[in-house]
Amino acid sequence: MQIADFTQFLILEVQGGTSLVPLPFNPIKLFILILWFYLCLYFVQCAQFGLLVPHKYKSIFCIISLFAGPALFLILLLVDAAKKSSKSGESTFAIIKQQIKNTIVDIWSKRFRRVEEDDSKIRLLDSSGTELKEIYGHGDGKGQNTHILDLTEQIIANALEQRASDILIDPKDDSTYTIRLRIDGVLIPVNQLKTDTCKAVINSIKAVSNMDISEKRRPQDGAFMAKKGEMTASFRVASAGVIGGEKLSIRILNQRASTFTLKDTGFTQKQYPSIDKAMNKPSGMILICGPTGSGKTSTMYAMLNQIDRYTRNVITVEDPIEAVLPESSQIEINPKADITFAKTLRSILRQDPDVICVGEIRDEETAEIALRASQTGHLVLATIHCGSNSMALVRLMDLGISPMLLSSGLSLIISQRLIRLLCNYCKKPAQLTQSLINEFNKKGINYAGIYEAVGCKRCNGTGYFARTAICDIMEITDRTKADFINNATLITELKSKGSKKDIDNLKKEGLKKVIEGKTSLQELKRVVG
Repeated sequence: MQIADFTQFLILEVQGGTSLVPLPFNPIKLFILILWFYLCLYFVQCAQFGLLVPHKYKSIFCIISLFAGPALFLILLLVDAAKKSSKSGESTFAIIKQQIKNTIVDIWSKRFRRVEEDDSKIRLLDSSGTELKEIYGHGDGKGQNTHILDLTEQIIANALEQRASDILIDPKDDSTYTIRLRIDGVLIPVNQLKTDTCKAVINSIKAVSNMDISEKRRPQDGAFMAKKGEMTASFRVASAGVIGGEKLSIRILNQRASTFTLKDTGFTQKQYPSIDKAMNKPSGMILICGPTGSGKTSTMYAMLNQIDRYTRNVITVEDPIEAVLPESSQIEINPKADITFAKTLRSILRQDPDVICVGEIRDEETAEIALRASQTGHLVLATIHCGSNSMALVRLMDLGISPMLLSSGLSLIISQRLIRLLCNYCKKPAQLTQSLINEFNKKGINYAGIYEAVGCKRCNGTGYFARTAICDIMEITDRTKADFINNATLITELKSKGSKKDIDNLKKEGLKKVIEGKTSLQELKRVVG
């Protein structure tokens, strides 16, 4: 039986035998018909947008292409090649070969360009992974809404590109809103928008953050994500009603936290042994203190990255979780669900932890549980908001922690600030005053390596690029523990003398970086005073 005849039958087994049932159609002819149909549709597009067909004949050629399809374009290709051959003197075959080659290259370049565009475009997603454009919808004003969504994505993309840590959107007056970025700890105005436009941008951010768009006065909190290629960034959003409209504050969570190491923080070689000694202890508390935005959480993550999480059970309690740490258990605080620091700490003590990380000590109960855990065979890492090591002790005692518990639980206190680094592309030797030179000479300081900021395109005219930490470390020695227990006037002394001494230590650490040419005297004065 021939192949053509074979396709007309279907072999069916009926009780051990076979019967031939003719098909009502020819599968090969059907396939060719479907292929021809799609080719015709494709060549209708080619006729409409291609260069082979003159503009005034496009409608006629589109109708003909619905039936003739590839045949019509083959004829057009041959005619075009013959015309070019008569003009250039080249063979018709060579011209057709070159045209086919150019078409293939164009198809592939468009495909790769589309992939690159998809990778370069930022997408805003809510906590469930739904994209902003799906949440917001288009409705009747599709063009206007699309413009607002594109503007929102552009604001977020610009902040990520410029390494911003915060985006502030607030009303300047009745007709204008200001957009500012906090870059390397300093707020920089980047744009001004009309009130109506910016309100629409605020609504789009609130929508993707799962916040109530209709509520303009009551403070709200939310969160969303952004994806650009393989990069993912997380954001916290806070809104508040202010005079003139609604203010929006967007915190960009540290994207590098999960890969941060102690070498990235700015600790000096003299400070490493104290930190290693405290981290290698099976128990005790390492307390990191500093004002908001001083890099406490980044330092804590750097310490967690030094710990072998395969052999030690690491549990963190954070608000919010800034980065995912493999081989660790991370719990996010949620007051609405009654998940607080204190209640979570009580529960994780029953989960056999080796290392406990407390995102922030805010109340007496959290402080007491954390310090008692550090006494019972757990290494505890925690942060607290205060200006210096001495003030951290005062703050804990003000919360009601006894000196006895402090002396037995604490191992190390680290106070830190973040200081901007000079841009290596534009910094220049500093012009020092004679009085400053005399002071350096008196103290035996080599001032030849001191630089100052200039400003260039790379650093956006600021003269600084990136930041590092300056740290003051207090080890809780036996003598310190004895002072906690025996000195009745400890709090008064810490408030009067301790804080000034700690600030002086921070100034000394900062001055070392100035002498090394890493930062400037002006930046040191701005940060430490």
